[in-house]
Amino acid sequence: MTPYPYEIVDVFTTAALAGNALAVVPDARGLDAETMQRVAREFNLSETAFVFPPARSENAARVRIFTPTMEMRFAGHPTIGTSFVLRRRGIVPNAAVRFVLEEGIGDVPMRVEPGEPETIWLTTPPISFGASFSRAACATALGLDMHDLLDIEPQLATAGNPTIYIAVRDPAAVDRAWIDLAGVRALHGGTPSADCIFVFAPTPTGAYSRMFAPEHGVVEDPATGSATGPLAAYMMRHGLIHRRDGTRFTSEQGTKMQRRSLLHVHVRGEDGALGIDVGGSSVHVASGELLLPIAGSSLRPWLAPVTLSSPYVTLEPSDPRDVS
Repeated sequence: MTPYPYEIVDVFTTAALAGNALAVVPDARGLDAETMQRVAREFNLSETAFVFPPARSENAARVRIFTPTMEMRFAGHPTIGTSFVLRRRGIVPNAAVRFVLEEGIGDVPMRVEPGEPETIWLTTPPISFGASFSRAACATALGLDMHDLLDIEPQLATAGNPTIYIAVRDPAAVDRAWIDLAGVRALHGGTPSADCIFVFAPTPTGAYSRMFAPEHGVVEDPATGSATGPLAAYMMRHGLIHRRDGTRFTSEQGTKMQRRSLLHVHVRGEDGALGIDVGGSSVHVASGELLLPIAGSSLRPWLAPVTLSSPYVTLEPSDPRDVS
């Protein structure tokens, strides 16, 4: 049996046992995709992250992300939580304020905002919009009445994980929502779909949100960083938040399921033309060791600090407001 250390951290929170729990295997060499999928099913969290050496030495690490049923090209809370673990273990130097993770979707730039606790930011991959959906059909899929929805057309948007955004009138309507699989399939002509369902209400501080992804093996997700950048783009498109450079807001998610998460958003450039950054804090909760029957595996340490001369890593102190 080969030992594989792991850590469990809570992401998008400053308190243990809140936010979105994440398991991280910080040295996953020797694990194939099937084994990683089985490990993710064993943890049975929204996602489990596995860390490998980067393909390019100037980057910090390569990260593969699995839900209990499938591998993800990109996911927000594993990206931020894994960054927290890499810094905690010294793989990314504590002095580094910028670095890059390699994921299925490509390079994901990261930035650290110092503080107590520190905030780690990711830059959302390119966002695109897709099909629009009937408000009536979306209300049925969520077990809501038509009058619960804002007069805004629900629409699919993605930064790697296709998600249908549905705006409702108030947080009480968000809390009443519950996914109806037959109703969701009706949105797609009666066929199953892996699209996530994101329901939210505008609030004075941003949004109050929930996200359902039953086809991903996640009935409800306490915090969805990959959906929050597109949420910002959708809200700007419909005049629910300012479109100007420097706009900031917070999406509160997971509260209904007693895992309150706070996802911070910073819009860079008009309409996010320079990027939409999503950030949050993390808390270490547990450490342990997986014992896996991996023949011939070696745990020789590759996890040396990132090359300090790399143009992808910045060590100089930065203004916390600077997320360019």
